[in-house]
Amino acid sequence: MKDTMQSGHPTRLGYMTEKTQRDYIASAITKGVLPKNAYRIPDIVSLTAPESSAKPIQFWQLFSVLGVDPIVSIVENFYERVFRDEDWFTSVFERVGPLGHHVNTQAAMWVDVMGGGPYYHGAEYRLNVHHTHNAMQLMNDKGAARWSELMLDTLEDSTDELTDDPRVGTSVNTFLAHFMSKYADDFGFENRSFFGDTNPPFRYRIDFMKMSEKTISALTEGELRSALGERGIETSDYPDKQTLLAKALMI
Repeated sequence: MKDTMQSGHPTRLGYMTEKTQRDYIASAITKGVLPKNAYRIPDIVSLTAPESSAKPIQFWQLFSVLGVDPIVSIVENFYERVFRDEDWFTSVFERVGPLGHHVNTQAAMWVDVMGGGPYYHGAEYRLNVHHTHNAMQLMNDKGAARWSELMLDTLEDSTDELTDDPRVGTSVNTFLAHFMSKYADDFGFENRSFFGDTNPPFRYRIDFMKMSEKTISALTEGELRSALGERGIETSDYPDKQTLLAKALMI
């Protein structure tokens, strides 16, 4: 199923895309990063990154910006570091397969989640089996800390792949933070990983002309103040929600 909006790279849903999107959106709404109606906002649920630099790129939109090669390059850079690392860490990966195996499977998972199409066969079941059986020795504080350190080094070395759009790197950080938080919950370790700035709260333009009186009345005082301010209205003249609401309804 192709995304209908225009993009640099054609997008398709993967085996993991929709569930990962739903899980992240639910968590982000709880944290106030996304609005309660996020599931109905095209710039959020689309597989295509918004053109406006004022709107963050959700991580399931990354393929539309990056395509395959930069994703594979970042993953390859990471696993080259993994296979050069200390034996206690590297040996867990070596038992599963050689470098190329890990690059192929991890890149397939990234592309799948990021909107590049159905590449990661088995989806979350496969991912859970891998961590529960193949990588269980590293699903703890020590393993997560070392994995995160190597990924941070990788990201610092991947500025060319991340493009000159700062939203891309922030979106990758959000992707990594989401999955690390999931693993910490699943395997009971403390999540101390920090990959850098993650996506800021999503702001969307409120157009009073296209909204019913009921919908406008449901906006918070902060939303009303922000929307009126964007129209050049001096909101300090309106001390509370009722006066702000009256002004908004006049527009």
